[in-house]
Amino acid sequence: MLDLDKIYAAFPDYLPLIITTTSVLVTLRLIQWLWLGKKLEAFSDRKIVPQVLMLVFSIIGVILVVLSLPISDTLRAQMLSLMGLVLTGVMALSSTTFVANAFAGSMLRLTRSFRIGDFIKVNGQGGRVTERGIFHTEIQTEDRDLTTFPNLYLVTNAVTVVRASGTIISSTISLGYDIEHTHVEELLIKAAKKAELKDPYVHVLELGDFSVTYKVSGFLEDIKVLLTTRSQLKKAMLDTLHAASVEIVSPTFMNQRPQKDGVVFIPKQSRVVKPVTVAEEKTAEELAFDKAEDAEAAAVAEAELSNDEKTEETP
Repeated sequence: MLDLDKIYAAFPDYLPLIITTTSVLVTLRLIQWLWLGKKLEAFSDRKIVPQVLMLVFSIIGVILVVLSLPISDTLRAQMLSLMGLVLTGVMALSSTTFVANAFAGSMLRLTRSFRIGDFIKVNGQGGRVTERGIFHTEIQTEDRDLTTFPNLYLVTNAVTVVRASGTIISSTISLGYDIEHTHVEELLIKAAKKAELKDPYVHVLELGDFSVTYKVSGFLEDIKVLLTTRSQLKKAMLDTLHAASVEIVSPTFMNQRPQKDGVVFIPKQSRVVKPVTVAEEKTAEELAFDKAEDAEAAAVAEAELSNDEKTEETP
């Protein structure tokens, strides 16, 4: 059974501990809710700031709780020493990666290699930048998923950035030697123009044993419709070549069903289909890069606000 007399007698000794622990917990909660939650919620790329501050406040709170324990000064000093050793060991073990990523993040900001909303590609993985932290960079992929790269990884690997002023869209196709290359070039350029690409051109990439590989390219100004334009270019190539009675099939193609001479493998249109322009079909980008769009809009708004404040301060 509990000895209530002993509990009552020991209660005054533990009262400072109870008060200190309660005060620390309430204070941390208020700091997180009233200050950090409202003051820094607008800065999506500075989430590390409230996290570091909460860590510092938590360490101070733990030290205050240890100091309020009803124990001897010698034992209290030993506990504080142990906490110091543990904290020092953790920082020493993690400092290499921790500091390296912090310096890498600072380097990326100084060099301004990319910004929020840009399309980047690293070792086959690509998407639009949604967050730029001190230690990591987050991108949103074409599948709407989020991928996080440590900043050190971006510094030590080649990063391809799609220029905001525009990029080149390309697609390849293989056709037989029985089709004159000038005719193919004319049709492919026509397809690129249908896909709303500027200054299209065609290159012959390879003269194979059975076919010629062509590459059609064109300039895209609005990079926000990058995914849709790539698809539109391929659709336009199919429609243009089929409309000109150019058969898109490998010269080594063999169908197991007997066919009459002169039969070509071009699908017949069952109805007249109105071509869809790039401007009308933006759902792919809107769905895939929703977070990137919001992050870019927030970054632009923050930059405009900062510029307005600097203008007001200038006499």
